[in-house]
Amino acid sequence: MILLRALATACCMLLAATALAAEPLLPQLKAYTTRDSWRQPVPPFRLGDNSWYIGTEGLSSVLVMTAQGAVLIDGGLPQAAELLLQRMRELGVQPGDLKLILHSHAHIDHAGPLAQLKRATGARVVGNAESAVLLARGGSDDIHLGEGLTFPPVSVDRTVMDGEAVELGGVRFTAHFTPGHTPGSTSWTWDDRREGKLLRIAYVDSLSAPGYRLLGNPRYPNIADDYRRTFAIVRTLPCDLLLTPHPDQSGWTPAATAAPHPQPTTCRDYADGAERDLDTELRKQREAKR
Repeated sequence: MILLRALATACCMLLAATALAAEPLLPQLKAYTTRDSWRQPVPPFRLGDNSWYIGTEGLSSVLVMTAQGAVLIDGGLPQAAELLLQRMRELGVQPGDLKLILHSHAHIDHAGPLAQLKRATGARVVGNAESAVLLARGGSDDIHLGEGLTFPPVSVDRTVMDGEAVELGGVRFTAHFTPGHTPGSTSWTWDDRREGKLLRIAYVDSLSAPGYRLLGNPRYPNIADDYRRTFAIVRTLPCDLLLTPHPDQSGWTPAATAAPHPQPTTCRDYADGAERDLDTELRKQREAKR
């Protein structure tokens, strides 16, 4: 039913694109100011036959439609909840049609609206045990961020193991644990089709270490080793199409919906670039300790 509604609304989406592009920014939060692009709505655009980008210009959110309901991956900032519900309706997905919410990591700019979306839709939140703890605390006592970037707490309804698949309507979403950016960072892969061909989609979590203590970190002693293992995992993922929580990290420009992917990035290139950045930061921190 969802797929039929989506087909019926696709033409309307094209006609509405110009108007949607002119939408005002989502409101700024007083406690956490962000760049405008993270709050700038953009028209949804199709990734595969059943997968859509419905996030903002600077923060990804992906909707996957199946015969038995829809799946959302990541939500962006807390103030994006109503926008995401609106986008779902525009694609023919009513709140009750959303069955699962997956996420990359428990930071305010990706997990911010999950609690409100869960209440509005009744969808089940899926995550690993590491992320479940931080989500339940609303980001409080974060290893790197402390109390600085908290968000509405949300409970995980189903915990998954590394390599475990969550299935809905014949679509299998496989969880790949990719710790480093957070201890619970998770990447997701699933199959779609585009132009009659198989499309293996990888939604790979952030690989950056923004201001992190990488040497002698008492709360995350093995952080550098985790990053190394994660880079190796990402290089091997099934990855015809790479998506990342911050779309610009994988060559996307969502504001240009007619051609939003001008510089496609492979999973290997994404991991290689992140490893070079990690090496650079490790050298700086070692030099600072001398």
